[in-house]
Amino acid sequence: MRSAFQRAMAWLCAALALLAMVQPATAQDRRKIEDTMKRATRFMVEKVANNGGYVWSYLPDMSRRWGEMEAYPTMIWVQPPGTATMGHLFLDAYHATGDEYYLAAAEKAADALIAIQQESGGWHYFGDFGGEASTKRWYETIGRNAWRLEEFQHYWGNATFDDAGTSESMQFLLRLYVEKLDPKYLPALRKALNFVLESQYPIGGWPQRYPLKSEFSHHGKPDYTSFITFNDDVAGENIQFLIYCYQALGGDQRVYDAIVRAMNVFIVTQQAAPQAGWGLQYTLDLKPIGARTYEPTALVTHTTASNIRQLMRFYRLTGDGKFLARVPEALDWLESVKLPADKVKGGKAYPTFIEIGTNRPLYVHRRGSNVVNGAYYVDYNPENTIVHYGSTRAIDVPALRREYAALKASDPAEISKDSPLMPGPAHALPRYFLVEDFSTSDLNTAEGKRDTATLVKTLNAQGWWPTELKATSNPYIGDGPATPPPGDFSMTRVGDPSDTSPYDTDHPVIGISTGTYIENMKVLIGALGK
Repeated sequence: MRSAFQRAMAWLCAALALLAMVQPATAQDRRKIEDTMKRATRFMVEKVANNGGYVWSYLPDMSRRWGEMEAYPTMIWVQPPGTATMGHLFLDAYHATGDEYYLAAAEKAADALIAIQQESGGWHYFGDFGGEASTKRWYETIGRNAWRLEEFQHYWGNATFDDAGTSESMQFLLRLYVEKLDPKYLPALRKALNFVLESQYPIGGWPQRYPLKSEFSHHGKPDYTSFITFNDDVAGENIQFLIYCYQALGGDQRVYDAIVRAMNVFIVTQQAAPQAGWGLQYTLDLKPIGARTYEPTALVTHTTASNIRQLMRFYRLTGDGKFLARVPEALDWLESVKLPADKVKGGKAYPTFIEIGTNRPLYVHRRGSNVVNGAYYVDYNPENTIVHYGSTRAIDVPALRREYAALKASDPAEISKDSPLMPGPAHALPRYFLVEDFSTSDLNTAEGKRDTATLVKTLNAQGWWPTELKATSNPYIGDGPATPPPGDFSMTRVGDPSDTSPYDTDHPVIGISTGTYIENMKVLIGALGK
């Protein structure tokens, strides 16, 4: 999924590019496209949705279904591309067609999200209409045995900013409210806004989960969910929501102050040269700290690259040179850890984790076969690293330097004059949120060329696009054995049969993919010329 920065900067130019690429549909073609869109959407809304909500993929007979992990029939997924992503897609389709059916579908998705919104105002990875007892049962069985998905091994009972689920839900509710100014969405929207404002630390960052908990210490590591979090663009996503609120709901000073503090936290957490990068998370005294057991305390190259992009974005928003001041130091540090050419594989030249103090790459491995007997460990050996979390990253440092140089040479007043943070006319929200974003994935999203003729032709008689469900999981069979069975699980996505983590199967079945629906609909919406 793209970061908040990438989506915010790309939506307009990508939309224009789509218009340039797509030939205007003839009246006959348009009828076929709109009919295909409607049939596919009717199937999702009327046959697949659960109280207006969605998970990621389904067997055709609905006997099993998955979000990032296997879900109960009573569950809907918040984590993208889940229920809020579908809501955004419906609004995009409504804007492209004017068909009220899509607006009604978006409202159903909103109703589902409001029904599972926590009292705090945030959301969890999923919601369960079966109630808390059902959710706890899921955690005690399926969740607890997901070896590599430690965020699902414990039930905190609070909301999360991880993986943009809360952020996307908030943005969707804001967008839907702005659409018709329907007051029924204001209570949930206000709760969400208060959640972001209340959970923000005075220094400007946010914890991963809120209200704060510190109860899941394991494998010798503290509970990481209360630390100031950059991982998965938590700060960037919250800033984007606050900016949307500021531009759409009026210049609320509380919101403006929260944005300023949030932007400043990127400055105060940057480490001193010569290691002028960032970690995934920070203690409240601003020291880098690890998170999951395969995320050691270290500086992190892809987080550093993301934070550099955010700082350059903040300069565009404010014209304040302080956001550019230490970008060169961060770029120099990234170059200092680049692997020799003969060690680069697949264009990924930057080790993910860098040891603080030594500047040496750290590599993550695992032993054992499941949650009970397995463990992750870190050393300096680049061989046989875990495959579910990349040990190296592809970062275009020259492009970042060019962007920095262009910004440094710019007129601060000119570059920030149209910023939604500057005094002046209100800024409308983007009309299309998803059409330009081609990175939607539900682990099973169909790959390959997408053109309107093929999409019209391949929608089946029931109204869904058959998709190979390559990602699956082992059904829950009980806790795993204390002694590993025969086999090497050090470089697999799943351990022994007790491990409920998702993995790619060699024998995929055909099923229904929410991600495939979204991606195909985006192409069809683009073909209408919007």
